[in-house]
Parts: sequence; structure tokens; C-alpha cells
Amino acid sequence: MMSRAERTPLTDWWWTVDRGLLAALVALMVAGLVFLMGGGPPVAERIGLPTFYFLNRQALYLAPTVLIICAVSFLSLRGIRRLALLTWIGGVAMCLLAGKFGPEIKGAHRWIQFGSFGLQPSEFVKPAFVVVAAWAFSEGAQRRDMPGGLLGLLILPVTIVPLLLQPDFGQTMLITMTWSALLFVAGLHLIWVGVLGVVGLAGVFAAYTFFHHVRERFNRFFDQDSGDSFQEFWSRESFRSGSWFGTGPGEGVAKRHLPDAHTDFIFSVTGEEFGVIVCLCLVALFAYIVLRGLKLARRTDDTFSRLAITGLTTLFGLQACINMAVNTQLMPAKGMTLPFVSYGGSSLISLALGTGFLVALTRKRPRTVILNTKPPGTAPSAIAGVKQ
Repeated sequence: MMSRAERTPLTDWWWTVDRGLLAALVALMVAGLVFLMGGGPPVAERIGLPTFYFLNRQALYLAPTVLIICAVSFLSLRGIRRLALLTWIGGVAMCLLAGKFGPEIKGAHRWIQFGSFGLQPSEFVKPAFVVVAAWAFSEGAQRRDMPGGLLGLLILPVTIVPLLLQPDFGQTMLITMTWSALLFVAGLHLIWVGVLGVVGLAGVFAAYTFFHHVRERFNRFFDQDSGDSFQEFWSRESFRSGSWFGTGPGEGVAKRHLPDAHTDFIFSVTGEEFGVIVCLCLVALFAYIVLRGLKLARRTDDTFSRLAITGLTTLFGLQACINMAVNTQLMPAKGMTLPFVSYGGSSLISLALGTGFLVALTRKRPRTVILNTKPPGTAPSAIAGVKQ
């Protein structure tokens, strides 16, 4: 056991970190490995790989994932902002390079290849974008000499234009929705919230009009006879055959027909083999992480921390909701992984960065620490400490 009397960086971290949030994240990683034992083997065998190839790779990726979460969670508020800014700049630049020079996969250029290792830079842009946008909005609220509000508005088009060029409508939609939530928490008037909603609907209509693959997915969602609905059919069938208690680990049949059973449709595989009850428990675990994050955001009086925690929690929750909604046929098919459950190296490492930011921001910090991280010229009345 670690004593409160010990004054080392590790003991300080242990007694200031939110252990409930950490425990939920670890439970999610372990659950991901268990569920991947069902979804991974059929896909691996279909493409001529060893049976547990994806499971072994996921376990291998979890080691650096845990290390990144722990390392990032030690950062100060200033360190978080600097790392996020560098990651955002580098990620946007790599998104532009991927759109221009990246390999074409399923009609899009979203990846950069480094030998045998593939990297999807948009995954790293998401958490960094949230922190940088929260930083801009908080500075605009606290410093009259800083055009933070304008920067917070401009950061959105700078981020999503490279994604639309790839094209990646799913990540664009996710980032825009998270940014809108940040804007609302930052104090946007309800009238402007309505305006943003109209603009968002206009953006969806524009995507439907100008992006062929988006139009196909929408048409297939509303009229299953309008195109190939193979994945949608077997996704529904998996929940139907699994019912409440599932067919049993390794006994699923529908998963053998799903080409992305280990990534986008891992939730369907879980429903077939473990049942709807286990799926509801998984939903409850995601809900706990989101609600815990929002509760911790509410407790802090520091504007930047509150906005960043809210944004990161919203990003995490929305991604999970979109994936599960697609699996349960509540939304058109979208290539979105289920956080820490779906297979994917880029996805895991980027999630590690985002949750590392979240764990660092939700740590209990003395008021003097927050005062020391404020830039010169900040009004003292705008500064408040984090409640212990």
C-alpha cells in the first residue's frame, strides 16, 4: 500500500488520480480482449492468418497503451496543452499527406504506411483537437487580449477540411459534434445552438449530395433493397440468434459472415455469443466512464480543465454510441471502432492519448498549482482552484 506520508511522484499521482475512472478503463480493456476472442478468429482464418492473430496483436498493443495513459496522466496542465498542440499540428499535416499520398483502402486515403505498420492520423487528431479547442475557448473567456473565441471557431475548418479530402465523413461528424458540445459548455446562447443544428443538417445533406459512398449508405439504411445490405443483415441476425444469454463463447455463426467482425462489428459478435445482457453491461460501463468524467468536470472551477474534460468525455461517449448504434441498425453503417474493444493499433494508441489527457485533467490539483499554470495577464478573478 502507498502511504500518504510518502512524497514521491508516484505516490502523489496515486492519491490524486481518479481510481474509479482508471478501474473502468482497465475493465474495458480486459473486456475487449475477451470479446475479441470471439470476433477475431473467423476473420483471421478467412484471410489466411493464425487463428488468434488479432487477439495476440491487441494484447501486444495494450502494453504501450497502458504506458501512454500512465505517462500522459503525469503531465501538468501546461504539459497537456503543449503535447496536444504538437499532436494536433502533426496530425493535421499527416492527414493532408495521407489524403495525397496514402494508399487507397475502401475508396479513401486515410492511412500512412511506415513499412508494415499503418497509421491513421485522424485518430490522433481527435483528442488533440479537443484539448486545443478547449484551450482556445478558455483563454478567450479569461483574457481580453487573446482572441481565443475566434481561434476556437477557426480550428474546426482547419481540422475537418483535410478529413473531408480523404474523405472521412464519420470522423468529421464526430469532431464537429464534439466541438459543438464544447461551444455549448463554453457559454454559447441557445439561439446559436439551434443555428449550429441547422448548419449540421445542411452539412449532412451536402455530404449525401456530393459523396457517393455516403449517399449509398443512407439509401441502404432507409431502403435495404437499394443496395448490398450484407453486413446489416448479419449484424441484425447476430443479436437475433444470441437473444438474452448468447450462444456461448466461440459458438457464433453470424460472425463468420461479417467482414469486420473484429473491428466495426465487434458489438454484434458480443451480442451473438454473450447475449444482450452482457451488451447492456458493456453499455453501462461506457455510461459510467462518461458520467464519471462529466461529474469530475462539474467539480472543477478551472475553465480549461472543465472544457477539456467535457470535450474528451463527449468524444469518447459519442464514438461508442455511434459504433453501437450502427451495430443495432439505429444509424447507417460507419467505419467507427468501439473504444478499447475493437481491434486496432492506431485506435488503441490514440485512445491512450485521449484517456491519458482525461486522467491527467481529472487529477486533484491544489489551487497553487493551477495558479502557476496560468499565463501572465490572466485576471485573478477568473481563476479558481479544483475542489479537493
